[in-house]
Amino acid sequence: QVQLVESGGGLVQAGGSLRLSCAASGRTFSAYTMGWFRQAPGKEREFVAGIKWNDDSTNYGESVKGRFTISRDNAKNTVYLQMNSLKPEDTAVYYCAASLLEALRRVGDDYGYWGQGTQVTVSS
Repeated sequence: QVQLVESGGGLVQAGGSLRLSCAASGRTFSAYTMGWFRQAPGKEREFVAGIKWNDDSTNYGESVKGRFTISRDNAKNTVYLQMNSLKPEDTAVYYCAASLLEALRRVGDDYGYWGQGTQVTVSS
């Protein structure tokens, strides 16, 4: 089992930046592939970014490429999402997720563990 707790959300103006953190506890953190997803009201959950546990390979959703960066610190059991050049359409609840699968995953069903989410609101 692994427990995930997100933090760092808030209100920011368009063009601004935020960094989300996801603190993990429980099983060995480095054994997981980690991901960030988001869900806006009335919309489906959307893949944002993922990072592998063993070589830090990453992948991103098309809407955030070039603006968001995912990283991890296994020593701190923490994964980060640096969000730059934020847009109002980035407004959503952001969720951290963990998967036992080694390959990078974009589908939420491939992630077995989820945090409670943190709200990000971008004003225009």
